Order: sequence, then structure tokens, then C-alpha cells
Amino acid sequence: MKTLGNLIWLICGGFMIAIEYFISGFVMLLTVIGIPFGLQAFKLGILAIWPFGSSVEAKESAPGCLNLILNIIWIIVGGFWIALTHLFWGVLLCITIIGIPFGKQHFKLIHLALVPFGKEIR
Repeated sequence: MKTLGNLIWLICGGFMIAIEYFISGFVMLLTVIGIPFGLQAFKLGILAIWPFGSSVEAKESAPGCLNLILNIIWIIVGGFWIALTHLFWGVLLCITIIGIPFGKQHFKLIHLALVPFGKEIR
């Protein structure tokens, strides 16, 4: 069932979101400072392709101010715009009854798009 959900997800905005993550990841990898942000964007892009059956958990061993600083920079660099894209697709998909589960998934991914550092994707 999750395979079918993931295939429908690709049509319902998942492919566009993944492309957005991958493009931003490549742009961020152009500088040495952007490498951690680019790698995080690739992780989120893979999650955006196949979200059903995946889980996101907070890392227990990574609290501290480094994650806070990286998340603030991430929001400024591109996380805000990716979160707006998730919001757009979520609202658009919640208009129809069939699209509600996929819209809810976009709403769940807004938080991860804003603050991805300190989270682990399984």
C-alpha cells in the first residue's frame, strides 16, 4: 500500500518538491561552506521522493547551538521557500477528498523543510 501511495505522491507534488531539493542541494555544494546544507538538501530530496514508510526522528546525540545556527542559516538560504512550496501543494491537494492524505503529508514536511538539522531520516 505504501508503494502505491508513494507512486501517487510523485504525481501530487512529490516530484516537484524533490527536484527543488536537488537543485538547491547542487547550488549549495558549489561552496565549501554550503556542503552541509547541500547534503541535507539531498537527504530531504530522497525523503520527498519516497515519504510513505519513512520516519523522521530527532537525534538524541546532537543537541546544541550548532544545529540552531545551521537551522537559522537554512531558513534564510532556502528553507522558507521550500516550506512555501509544501504549503502550496498541501492547500491545493486538500481541496479534493482524494488529495487530503497527500496534502497532510505536505503539511508534515513543512516543519522538516524549515528546521532539518538535528533530525534523522529512517
